[in-house]
Amino acid sequence: MQLLSKDAKSSLKQSREGWAMPLALLALAVGAFGIGTTEFVIMGLLPQIAADYGVTIPTAGLLVTGYALGVVIGAPLLTVLGTRVSRKTMLMGLMGLFVLGNLLSAFAPSFGMMLVGRVVASLAHGSFFGIGSVVAAGLVAPQKKAGAIALMFTGLTVANIVGVPLGTFIGQAVGWRTTFAIVAALGVIGLLGIAKLVPALPRPEGARLRGELTAFRNPQVLLAMAMTVLGFGGVFAAITYIAPMMTEVAGYADGAVTWLLVLFGIGMFLGNLLGGRYADRALMPMLYVTLGGLAVVLALFTVTAHNQALAAVTVFLVGALGFATVPPLQKRVLDHAHGAPTLASAVNIGAFNLGNALAAWLGGLVIAAGHGYTSPNWVGAVLAAAALGLAFWSAALERRTPAPAAAQAETGGAPAPTLVHH
Repeated sequence: MQLLSKDAKSSLKQSREGWAMPLALLALAVGAFGIGTTEFVIMGLLPQIAADYGVTIPTAGLLVTGYALGVVIGAPLLTVLGTRVSRKTMLMGLMGLFVLGNLLSAFAPSFGMMLVGRVVASLAHGSFFGIGSVVAAGLVAPQKKAGAIALMFTGLTVANIVGVPLGTFIGQAVGWRTTFAIVAALGVIGLLGIAKLVPALPRPEGARLRGELTAFRNPQVLLAMAMTVLGFGGVFAAITYIAPMMTEVAGYADGAVTWLLVLFGIGMFLGNLLGGRYADRALMPMLYVTLGGLAVVLALFTVTAHNQALAAVTVFLVGALGFATVPPLQKRVLDHAHGAPTLASAVNIGAFNLGNALAAWLGGLVIAAGHGYTSPNWVGAVLAAAALGLAFWSAALERRTPAPAAAQAETGGAPAPTLVHH
């Protein structure tokens, strides 16, 4: 077993002593902010992009679908390809790919090239959050891992509060291409921050495809990923169709939708922080509360959507409860993936996007069937309830066959994932 290099030990010591670690996580959060902005800002700019390229809105919607599928494909693919290099190097490469994709989008002469740019940018998404989660968890003591993961994901949630509405405003005011050029610049800042601030921790020994695939033999890893698909799918079943629901049912003006999405983003931000904080204390109880609460709130949304004030409160709660599940689910995958967390972590990020695509499709089906714009909320409630059922099943399975490594991680006995020998 090779130990950490002298420089890595020094960086890690500084991180644990409190001054370098927050800055390293800030660099990851900046990258997450850029990724979150480019993922969601497209929804507010579709009319302008469609008009510029002379395509229909549904055709322009392929830019959203293509991005989601790119995340699902890119997460495992690039993570596997990156097992031969250090995680810091891989994070820098992923940010470079993200910058390239957004530059292609900003200067694309045709819709086809714009779609290529979106897919290129999306390929970095899953691997960045997957590898970044492992790195973030490795910068802190075991009992603080979920909080560190949540701090990185704060960049994604802040993007929905600041980046998306600001990017939409800029795109509508001076052109959508400017928005993507600015996002590319954010990617450059994130890349430089990672290069300067993230410790050069070595990759684990034997970080090869066969070793990384062993994580998927653990039923707890698969159950956590299934909870991710269903739980976060519940959120997007409702939010995907928030615009017609709020304008046609709640009676809001079109311009109010942007601020309702900001409210959703604030809920995501607070839920993410609370999820990280309490998941470090009681992970499974946190999942019970958030998934159960999400199922109830989504079911009630079919009623509250008819009142403007109640609808706004519900939008906030959906964001808060939905994103409060992210740190505990990501941490649970890390805990049960043992010595091969990187691929499992990245695939779990892809699972979030798979949930998004599945829920959007199911929500569209019930609307098309004539059940109205509030009907996707029922779909979301059922998905969240199914995720809650899986959480209880996972806990029962764990009680029957306790995992020593997971138990060690919960008691602080296991080393953080990124500190494994190399």
